[in-house]
Amino acid sequence: MRTENDWITTPITADLLRGALDLEHTEHGVLPHRLPARVRARYTDGQLAMAESQPSGVRLAFRTRATAVELDTLPTKRTYVGAPPRPDGVYELLVDGRPAGRGSVPDGNILTIDMTTGGAELRTGPAGTLRFTGLPEGDGDGGKDVEIWLPHNETTELLALRTDAPVEPAPDRGRRVWLHHGSSISHGSDAAGPTEIWPALAASGGGVDLVNLGLAGSALLDPFIARTLRDTPADLISVKIGINVVNADVMRLRAFTPAVHGFLDTIRDGHPGTPLLVVSPILCPLHEDTPGPSAPDLAHLSEGRLRFVAMGDPAEKAAGKLTLRVIRDELARIVAQRAEEDPNLHHLDGLRLYGETDFAELPLPDGLHPDAATHRRIGERFADQVFGTGGAFAAPRV
Repeated sequence: MRTENDWITTPITADLLRGALDLEHTEHGVLPHRLPARVRARYTDGQLAMAESQPSGVRLAFRTRATAVELDTLPTKRTYVGAPPRPDGVYELLVDGRPAGRGSVPDGNILTIDMTTGGAELRTGPAGTLRFTGLPEGDGDGGKDVEIWLPHNETTELLALRTDAPVEPAPDRGRRVWLHHGSSISHGSDAAGPTEIWPALAASGGGVDLVNLGLAGSALLDPFIARTLRDTPADLISVKIGINVVNADVMRLRAFTPAVHGFLDTIRDGHPGTPLLVVSPILCPLHEDTPGPSAPDLAHLSEGRLRFVAMGDPAEKAAGKLTLRVIRDELARIVAQRAEEDPNLHHLDGLRLYGETDFAELPLPDGLHPDAATHRRIGERFADQVFGTGGAFAAPRV
């Protein structure tokens, strides 16, 4: 029987993490962030702070012969007034790239959000322990590669990592790094687990390492996000633009076009020749022809169901208010114009990832966000169209 003395505790440091751009030391342990501290200080918006601290695409990555792993964490879970409780976040274990276990930490803090007022209340709770046992020792050259993907939708402080054999950071396998930015759809929305968000599925299909800057409610062409993309090492970059600009109702066409140009200009300042893909919105009937903002449907919320409604007026398009159709057309025009001087700039129509036929088969449950099956479809299509032969991110021939 294993005793406490059999465990080896390894400090959780930045070299054990993939997909995080910063690591904050907290009262309890360390907190991975997907935006650097200097960027977080630019705008202390509660939605952005919550989104970037949820470790979508972030994973512990190490090499070991351990057959048992324990991870102490302190999650912060979300709940919405009037809506049913959300399921606990999922941790997924991969051994040499293959699924080998999954679990949840039921304890933690609870953040209760009132969508009708925008208020939030935090109730503190205890930490919990995730356990994986019965793992293979691995081969004779030092064991196996282990990844623990953290919940994509729960802020997760990491307190302690224990194993029954020594741990060292996973070696660089020479895979290309794909840096992606988008909305809650790229963040993971209602995916079944952290490796099942569409960018993670696409990265797996494309054989690349993912850095996911999908930020729920926060893909708003902010200059500090563009500077983050500019300053982050990457071999491939994509930006998925549109749905948050509409459903937050933050700008009109007059401001949108220069903002897109400025966003791309900033990225190019740091990555002048890197393949850069602009992805327009997937189908969302709510906002195809109706401007934002969007808001929770109070009638459904009173019934314990979360759905959204569009609050804009289609007639407002004449005054420059944005809809998804307008944004798709404008992004296609912008990329075509810029590509004349930038051969590494590419465009992907989001309807090729999820369109009308897909919506008929797999409707968006709350009117805005894809479910688990739709994440899989989008991820597989992205991998095929973008990483496949002839795609913008196709591997170079050797």
